[in-house]
Amino acid sequence: MHVERRYFFERVRAEIFGGRLRAKQVEGLNAVLDGWRKRGGGGEPEALTQSLAYVLATAFHETAGTMQPMRETLARTDAAAIARLEKAYASGRLGSVRTPYWRPDAEGKSWLGRGLVQLTHRRNYEAMSELTGVDLVSDPSRAMEMEVSVTILIEGMRAGSFTGMRLGDYFGPRRDDWLGARRIINGTDRAELVAGYGRAFCRALAGV
Repeated sequence: MHVERRYFFERVRAEIFGGRLRAKQVEGLNAVLDGWRKRGGGGEPEALTQSLAYVLATAFHETAGTMQPMRETLARTDAAAIARLEKAYASGRLGSVRTPYWRPDAEGKSWLGRGLVQLTHRRNYEAMSELTGVDLVSDPSRAMEMEVSVTILIEGMRAGSFTGMRLGDYFGPRRDDWLGARRIINGTDRAELVAGYGRAFCRALAGV
């Protein structure tokens, strides 16, 4: 699908980014757009536009608007992220977490969230190693590389790698479930907020 990028950036700058786009945000947006175009894919144009819009909305939400691969808690280092997660866990703010996945394993590796979409748990790093062709198990930090992170974001959401739900379950002929699509990533957490971002990105992509 073709995206008129000049219009797209003008529109998202005004509607989503508060009137200002930084160089790194432009870089991240272009990386996702390029990654989507590279992968092509068939289907109805409207559904493709909606799917790409929701991918962009997910990245925007998961990276706190930076559009750059981030560590969980937005920490600059693994050690800082682990410390923040431990503090939150100890205070009971991570009630849904049964096993502290961020704690370093016997090899000293932490499976904390990284990327444009927060990839957590060793099993998910293993699955994404197969999907991307990059050995994320030997070096989990590679999930922070832009190209790798874009592949995880797009292919993971297409294939249903995160929760079993995929883009095609929510966007298609006569189907546009912006609220339900949050289940691709994280149940219904912040579903309405991300849906709003998705619709705004969709307007910018469609040129309306």
